[in-house]
Amino acid sequence: MEQWKNIKEIVIKKVRTFCSFKVCIVIAVLVLAGLNTYNGFCSNEINYYKERDIKVLSLEKGHLNQSCIPEEAKNYLSSEKELTAPEVTAKAAALIDADSGRLLYGKDSDTRYPMASTTKIMTLLYTLETSNLSDVVTVSKRAAGQPKVRLGMREGQKFRLEDLLYGLMLESYNDCAVAIAEHVSGSVEQFCQEMTLKARNMGLKDTQFITPNGLDAEGHYTTAYEIARIGAAALNNKEAVKIINTRSHAFTDMEGKSHYNANNKNAFLTMYNGAIGIKTGYTSKASYCFVGAVKREGRVFVSSVLSSGNYPNKTVKWKDTRELMDYGVENYKKVCILQPSMLFNKVPVENGIRKSVLLYEDQSCTTLLREGDQLTYQVSFPKKGLAAPIEEEQCAGYLTIFINEKEYQKVPLLTLESSEKWNYKWCLIKTLQRYLYCAPECREDVQ
Repeated sequence: MEQWKNIKEIVIKKVRTFCSFKVCIVIAVLVLAGLNTYNGFCSNEINYYKERDIKVLSLEKGHLNQSCIPEEAKNYLSSEKELTAPEVTAKAAALIDADSGRLLYGKDSDTRYPMASTTKIMTLLYTLETSNLSDVVTVSKRAAGQPKVRLGMREGQKFRLEDLLYGLMLESYNDCAVAIAEHVSGSVEQFCQEMTLKARNMGLKDTQFITPNGLDAEGHYTTAYEIARIGAAALNNKEAVKIINTRSHAFTDMEGKSHYNANNKNAFLTMYNGAIGIKTGYTSKASYCFVGAVKREGRVFVSSVLSSGNYPNKTVKWKDTRELMDYGVENYKKVCILQPSMLFNKVPVENGIRKSVLLYEDQSCTTLLREGDQLTYQVSFPKKGLAAPIEEEQCAGYLTIFINEKEYQKVPLLTLESSEKWNYKWCLIKTLQRYLYCAPECREDVQ
């Protein structure tokens, strides 16, 4: 009996082994069938995606859903109207949208020029960002020895930093600039290096500071566009705006023995409706310069003119600035060019349980446009498309907006849903669903 029992156990093991082997074969066949099933589900869309070699699609040409483009922006998808440019006599000039920094008009706006006392805009901005207005500044011999225009401070005198900033911007005092620079950074040279570094961090590659007051020096330069950008940055600082719009400021030294009164020399503040700044400048090398700002109906324009008239023609810079501002105010209006939207019904996913996912962008954008400006919208993806696994709100591409063929803004496209990478279990379920008509829980369609 014991012998038969052992034989029986051996037979059972053999049968089990044989059955397991058959089951493995069946499962393998089913999995392979599942793979083919998956490929059948997705091949059409994936192949379509690859055959098209989609890298960039244009929204405005109807390739994709245009729901992200507001109705008012669609008026700018095709335009041929040209406007008369402003008549500017300055060697270099620029008009920008202060909110975006976009160049609206330029005349030799990328060429390097000396900028005289418009330098002090950066001196003001950098000081406000790195120091306290209540700081006490001690005047050095170097500061006291600066040429006109100057406050007339004496070596050893002490002033509140805030008062010196008013002297810097309202009267353009050169000694105030040097005293401020030495207080903030320890030396004029270090201060100028730090201002130059700040310019680089702002993306300004053609601006370099050698002096904090703008007196002529080799290697001290900017461009009309970049000094306008610096002016726009100053408008984002509330204290800077307060200082540059002050008509007069009375103050004393820390001992209260010497009294001073700084009066704003920026005549543009009273000659143009909505003017809010910013700074004049003159040296024999730079000639007359001016950076101006105007706020009208929620629009903020910043202009710059470099080498605008020669001595003693002081009024040319005002005429040039009015021309620039009139051009901006009369022609540009705020237009919403992007609104949150679902961009596609579906985008194919390779090797994903979901064969496609929805993409969306969640941003809005308003900018200044004029008749004749042309908007272009392009959607870009990785060359090989989307590959599982994909997480919800994953960046899967970009929507890029161009104005007059220049890139204006790039917005990430996010996945609205996730998609796990397929596995053997999923393939088996889909195979059973397709070929064996199994239980309802196996019948969930690929999403």
